[in-house]
Amino acid sequence: MDKITGLNILLVDDEPHILRSLSRALRSDQYHIHTAEGGPAALEILANESIDVVVTDKNMPEMTGNELLAIIAEQYPDTIRIMLTAFTEQAALIDAINQGKVWGYMQKPWDNDNLRITIEQALQTKMLIAERNMLRASLKRYKREHRSQFQRFIGGSLAMQVVYKCIDKAAPSRANVFITGPSGTGKELAAEAIHNLSPRHNNELVCINCAAIPSELMESEIFGHIKGAFSGATNNRDGAATLADGGTLFLDEIGEMDMALQAKILRFIQTGTFQRVGSGKVEKVDVRFVCATNRNPLEAIEQQLLREDLFYRLNVIAIDMPALSDRDEDPLQIALFYLNKFSEMENKLFVGFSKRAEQLILNYAWPGNVRQLENLIHSAVVMSDGPMVSEETLMQQLHLKPSEELFKPKDKSPANAMPTNGATPSMSTATPDASNIVPLSEVERFAIEQALLVCEDNVVKAAGLLEVSPSTLYRKIQKWEP
Repeated sequence: MDKITGLNILLVDDEPHILRSLSRALRSDQYHIHTAEGGPAALEILANESIDVVVTDKNMPEMTGNELLAIIAEQYPDTIRIMLTAFTEQAALIDAINQGKVWGYMQKPWDNDNLRITIEQALQTKMLIAERNMLRASLKRYKREHRSQFQRFIGGSLAMQVVYKCIDKAAPSRANVFITGPSGTGKELAAEAIHNLSPRHNNELVCINCAAIPSELMESEIFGHIKGAFSGATNNRDGAATLADGGTLFLDEIGEMDMALQAKILRFIQTGTFQRVGSGKVEKVDVRFVCATNRNPLEAIEQQLLREDLFYRLNVIAIDMPALSDRDEDPLQIALFYLNKFSEMENKLFVGFSKRAEQLILNYAWPGNVRQLENLIHSAVVMSDGPMVSEETLMQQLHLKPSEELFKPKDKSPANAMPTNGATPSMSTATPDASNIVPLSEVERFAIEQALLVCEDNVVKAAGLLEVSPSTLYRKIQKWEP
């Protein structure tokens, strides 16, 4: 058993020679020994020192050992309490256990070796109790921070935890936000969450899809126009810039916007001013910009689809939305949400998915991401009678041919994971790139968080997967404290 160092032991007895004998028996660099000739003196020491173990005589004047330990049990419950007594009556020992909540007791005269072993065991118990309590607190905090739903998002995957934290931090600021990610991943939901959590939430969030509006109408859509500005402009009209004053303007698929209009948007962002189409009057508004694209921004700049200066003006905070196939168990959680929603909408009774349907949902690539999954579940509800959605129904809607590969569990190990058979992995032939190196602490934290997710926050199971002790896992988690 490893020795525990630097811990405090309090010895209490009304006889000084007993205290001297106990102190000699326990004298070691391992412990700090404190002595008290009675209960009141012991309580004074406890008020000023962090005591790990108290060893007290049972029969003392002024305050008995039972009375002292009862007070310690109430005021210092994490302190291990040991009774030292010359009496062996069963009733007296039971009274000590009930009143003082003692961890153990020893008889006078004591054996020094047994005394040291008892103290060492008591200190080990003390540390285990402390670790357990702190681990519980850490896990409560972890569960509190780990969200399976956030605003209108559904999913508790590690990839989405990163998104949720980015939104949390970005929302209260005035900084512009640039959201990237494939179509159907929820970029507009992210913009909505940023607005709702911002100080601007009482004003308007105005969303413009730059890919859905003809280029010749886009300037009017954003800046508005005056009567007679062009054919069909029969009245003055406020644009998105005016409507979003004091709020947020979300420009979706900004890479589809005409380059000439991008220049006007850049000036609008820089100055906060604009002119309506057909007007020479300069108007000023207070707008926060959130933009999004399903393109790679750097490739869009290279292809002259996105102005580089506009991108860097907008890209103050970057949020990348993960593809649904990169979100672990989220597809099934999202599918169940939509199953309940569309069952109620279509007045049908569905209770869930068959096991093979669940495996299909988890293993399918989802090129259309969440939007595709939503439409699939709606179609499955309409086209089947329930109460369970079968894999055949899903495969028909997805136009898939039977394939056993769809029903095999995903390999959750990383592509470049260390072999589990003890073999040494071969060296990569790719040219090393320092920019791809991740700090070891981040790799370790990622592995721990993944294990906790897989084991549903069961620390013992997670520790088993990681091949470490639960106490080691706790200490790792504790280091994450801010």
